[in-house]
Amino acid sequence: MRIPLAAHALRALAWLAGLPGPGLRRAITERVAAREYRRRAKMARVVDCNLRLTGLDATMALPTLVQTQLTLLESLRFWTRPRAENLREIVEAVGLEHLAAGERAGPVVIVAPHYGNWELLVQWLAARRPLTLIYTRAKFAAVDAFLRLARERGGVSAVPADVHGMKPLLRALQRGETLGITPDQTPDATGGQWSPFFGVPALTMTLLHRLGTRHPEARFLLAAAERLPGGRFRIVIEPLPATVTSGPVQVGLDALNSAVEAFVRRDLAQYQWTYKRFKGQRANEAPVNPYWPECY
Repeated sequence: MRIPLAAHALRALAWLAGLPGPGLRRAITERVAAREYRRRAKMARVVDCNLRLTGLDATMALPTLVQTQLTLLESLRFWTRPRAENLREIVEAVGLEHLAAGERAGPVVIVAPHYGNWELLVQWLAARRPLTLIYTRAKFAAVDAFLRLARERGGVSAVPADVHGMKPLLRALQRGETLGITPDQTPDATGGQWSPFFGVPALTMTLLHRLGTRHPEARFLLAAAERLPGGRFRIVIEPLPATVTSGPVQVGLDALNSAVEAFVRRDLAQYQWTYKRFKGQRANEAPVNPYWPECY
């Protein structure tokens, strides 16, 4: 694939933005987050709306914005530094036995919510064996090319989350490899059903259930690179309930969202509450958008 010049320029800018170390990075993000919160920036309004919808503590808004900014600056660094250097930021791994058992048994599907730093998790997983990552295309071609350039390093294959992405996913499972999927992206009108998440209906992808039906031998695991005090990370791995990928679809989706909710309650501020998670539309249904007009 030919990489546009603009993508290389974005990579150079990302490298510069990734220069600050943990202490300076924290200071920068706290200042930026405080300014966004004071000015009622769009991102701050989305966080407030999500906290209100879910009934969570409204005072969590500022810490959430800090964590979101940290994830961005960290990711710019991880995208542009050698993987070995990035992996030195990980000081602990919890639940590694679940992953090791899955790798011995065959294909593994890593279900990685937008919690902690998922870009570091991708690099850690790819260091173990080949990884196919499903992702949402960026709106601009240059940004999309940059993200693929940054992610497709050292055994990672990035596949767009569209109808053309299913074949590469199934082939990876047939080869007994690892898939990485973020379960809290809003699917298109035909790829999801409504299921409660923190008590609020959220359009939830049916992809995991379909994969589990076609490949019952696959091991499905929740995982994250959780941020620790001081800026280092802990890998956390937990098995997903079997009901997520077997039985009725609706039961599986409810079990998935329940498991993700319990997982991110480890540290709620590290979850991506800046995302309009409760917006969506199914085929032949009216659109649901609790963020209008506050968050636009």
